[in-house]
Amino acid sequence: MKVYFTFNSRPDLQQQLIEHFPKVEFTFHSRIENEVLAEADVLVTYGEDLNDEHIKIAKNLKWIFVASAGIEKMPRKAIADRNIIVSNVRGIHKKPMAESIIAHILSLKRSLPYIYNNQQNKIWDKKGNPTELNGSTALIIGPGAIGAEIGRLLQAFEVYTIGLNRSGEDAPFMNETHRISDLAQQLPKADIVISILPSTEETTHMIKYEHFQLMRENAIFMNFGRGNLVETDVLIRALEEKLIYHAVLDVFEVEPLPYDNKLWELDNVTISPHCSSHSSRYLERSLEIFKPSLEKWLKGDTDIENQMDILRGY
Repeated sequence: MKVYFTFNSRPDLQQQLIEHFPKVEFTFHSRIENEVLAEADVLVTYGEDLNDEHIKIAKNLKWIFVASAGIEKMPRKAIADRNIIVSNVRGIHKKPMAESIIAHILSLKRSLPYIYNNQQNKIWDKKGNPTELNGSTALIIGPGAIGAEIGRLLQAFEVYTIGLNRSGEDAPFMNETHRISDLAQQLPKADIVISILPSTEETTHMIKYEHFQLMRENAIFMNFGRGNLVETDVLIRALEEKLIYHAVLDVFEVEPLPYDNKLWELDNVTISPHCSSHSSRYLERSLEIFKPSLEKWLKGDTDIENQMDILRGY
């Protein structure tokens, strides 16, 4: 059994794998080497380094483990045509992402950017107009593992949480849950709108200008799912017209965000460079999912955790 990591990890984590699976031949590279790829049975990747030609070369490949949540940049049709199993690390992002989102919310509510700016300019000024998080209403679009963790933390601040999912069935740590098709009806209720949706045909440009018109003028809009949820021009227009108070964006239609993009110039947006899930423990958590799945795989059991429908995108 040959397992090929197309990225380097900490030496101690590599050694743990080698010791735990003595019969497995592991290879760790910082980029794809076609000769190694051709013999790999299992591929571990972040997903952004694969193309159709790689799938052709990887003739022995039967399972791809993606150390990321998204697979939109992968050669999905080529993978599906080969019936290669794909699984990911869904769930490991919930702690760091939830902490990032709460940090951004509290920063805006308690006027921290204003305080930090005054400090840089040696200004003593108490007029930051801080508000309180408790008593707010948050609309969480996509209350899965990450959304549930956000809901749990928000409820600790006495925030009322509304979840939107495909089914409308109850979701953890949501005070109420509705179908995602009810978006327009729920938006006017929210002080904070948080999207953690994946990139699919249904979610592409799902949020339109009309949706921003439905939001409260004091609303905070947060996109931590995928950048194509909103057309960039629509988002810029909504922010320029002050339809909402502030936007916090961790994802964008084009990444890195181009230097000349108007979003850089607006004072009612926070730009986070797709880093909300980053953590010193990221790979540790990834391997906590990979190891038991590899143990199953070696026993001939393909019912591994977090299997994905590669064509649907999740």
